[in-house]
Amino acid sequence: MDHYKALGLQRSATKEEIKEAFRKLAMMYHPDKHSQASKAVRDNATLRFKQLSEAYEVLIDDRKRADYNIRSSHQSRYGGGGTSSAYGQGYGYYNHSYRDGERYKNYTYGGASREGGGLAAKFEAALRFMTTRMFLLNVAFAGALLGGTVVIDRSREVLWKMQNSGKSFEETMESIEKAKAQRDNV
Repeated sequence: MDHYKALGLQRSATKEEIKEAFRKLAMMYHPDKHSQASKAVRDNATLRFKQLSEAYEVLIDDRKRADYNIRSSHQSRYGGGGTSSAYGQGYGYYNHSYRDGERYKNYTYGGASREGGGLAAKFEAALRFMTTRMFLLNVAFAGALLGGTVVIDRSREVLWKMQNSGKSFEETMESIEKAKAQRDNV
């Protein structure tokens, strides 16, 4: 399902145009408006309303919209004429199904394909994972912790040498132990 076609919009539509198109179509297909109609009409209106809601949810959010635009251009460029598209809410991927001969294949973008899973798909999934914001934030945080540990370790050695010239830490600890032993004997 093309979210832009579902709302009757061009890819360059603004947020205001998306909101207006959704409001107009949602009023037409809202399930409550068709509560007295036949079951077939009610089911069709409910399905259409769900599709409109999904399209609105994806297109109104800047990140989801950019992700959808990339995926839909990738799909059309490489020949994936998807017959259905469902945005995996909270999971960050789309499922596209298409007919290949007599059987259906489901591919998950954002992960390796469920069937097949070639090297290119795995590489793409790994690259997509490594470029996500959360992964990059975690790498930055781990780098800051590691850097802080190195700085503290180095500064401890430098401070020790500044305060105790000529003695190593081990020598100082031995002299402290000797002083304790002498004090306990007295």
